[in-house]
Amino acid sequence: MASPTVAANAYANLARILDTGGASKGSESGSGGGPSFGAVLKDAINGVLDTGKKSDAQTVAMASGKANVMDVVTAVAETDVAVSTLVSVRDKVIAAYEDIMKMSI
Repeated sequence: MASPTVAANAYANLARILDTGGASKGSESGSGGGPSFGAVLKDAINGVLDTGKKSDAQTVAMASGKANVMDVVTAVAETDVAVSTLVSVRDKVIAAYEDIMKMSI
């Protein structure tokens, strides 16, 4: 189950994307004015990587006695939600690709 922190981070990221018109540093927008699919995908993957690194750092801190178990469990749960979301998006993209490939010209 997603924690309130995960939801708040997701809403904050969405608000940031909407406030900047979808353009982020170094991303090229398409003719629609929004971010390109590649830029959105790259941001999502980087977000998952950052969440994983935070989880690893919390685990190392707990092993050295500098963090409590609740912080580690929260970080691991956030990573689990992020990875599950990324896998779901990947599955939907693959399904859409397969549907497109089945179409006759």
